[in-house]
Amino acid sequence: MTNELIPTAALFDMDGVIVDNMAYHEVAWQAFCDAHGIPFSRETYYSQLNGKNALDSFTFLLGRTPSPEELKTLTDEKEELYRKNYGPFLVPADGLVGFLHMLRDRGVKTAVATSAPIENVLFTIDGTGIRSLFDVVVDASMVTNGKPAPDIYLKAAELVGVQHDRCVVFEDALLGIQAGKAAGMKVVGIATSHTPEELAPLTDGVMHDFREIDWEHFEGLLA
Repeated sequence: MTNELIPTAALFDMDGVIVDNMAYHEVAWQAFCDAHGIPFSRETYYSQLNGKNALDSFTFLLGRTPSPEELKTLTDEKEELYRKNYGPFLVPADGLVGFLHMLRDRGVKTAVATSAPIENVLFTIDGTGIRSLFDVVVDASMVTNGKPAPDIYLKAAELVGVQHDRCVVFEDALLGIQAGKAAGMKVVGIATSHTPEELAPLTDGVMHDFREIDWEHFEGLLA
């Protein structure tokens, strides 16, 4: 059993985890690439872009590293497409709000740790009304190395004041799962971007949404 006196944290990726929005990102990337004459496919999205920060994503698509000014212009264009398309459908993932309340009632620290730009983070946590349920928000600008490097999860653990081996990561992307594991944390895979069969060998558990986890399950991950 987990000792509730020992500081514990739940660290959440954002896209595909606290919101089920991956299809809207895929559509936005397709529209962006079509407008710029860049080849794009569903496979490209899930194998090469999902979980990456903006710099790594555009470097891959362009075949070169964009300047800071170009990166901002490209990022703004793509993310505005995404927010416009997804805005009318923005809701928290099934079971998330109840799960967050349960964790906080038991003294578990909570954090968002995402490769997304801060504009998307605020769009999501403010638009769904869940900002107050997180102790810390870590976005792509706060670390040097994006996923699969462990930096973003280590930063989140540092900010909530919890040792890395007392953290549980919730992730949908393969790069994010690698990041959580590289940080020495337990990782639960959320089957929004990949099948449970793909995620199971890489994680400490798999679920479709937060209706499938309770306190005993969470506690057992750190036992």
